[in-house]
Amino acid sequence: MRLDEFLTRVRDRGEFHSDDEAEQVTTAVLWVIASRVAPEEAAGLAAELPAPLDDALRPERGRPESFGRAEFLRRVAQQTGARPRTAEWDAGAVLATLAEAVPRERVDRLLAHLPADCADLFGGPVSHGERPSGAPH
Repeated sequence: MRLDEFLTRVRDRGEFHSDDEAEQVTTAVLWVIASRVAPEEAAGLAAELPAPLDDALRPERGRPESFGRAEFLRRVAQQTGARPRTAEWDAGAVLATLAEAVPRERVDRLLAHLPADCADLFGGPVSHGERPSGAPH
């Protein structure tokens, strides 16, 4: 998937104002993924994504950290300056687009490395289907 197509899908799903905002949120989510999965897994995912999105998955971080969904969302919120509920929306917009953009085997491998309770984020922005009120986008 081309960069512009990826960002348009994230923008539309996340109801962001611009592709720049969609790119900023995408980079934040990928950065958190890179800190959670093994470097080889991050590199494999990076190879499937268009530049410059792939750069967020390439930082030299050493061993992956182990954390659950709440910490995953807290870190996304920290990177974007959003509240955790908004971070859930943001992560869902990015991960659902990611699930469309990369081969299913890659998504399955990524799911195996992420907390099990993050799987729903790959299916849509939020489980309730509504944007949180007062979201800063």
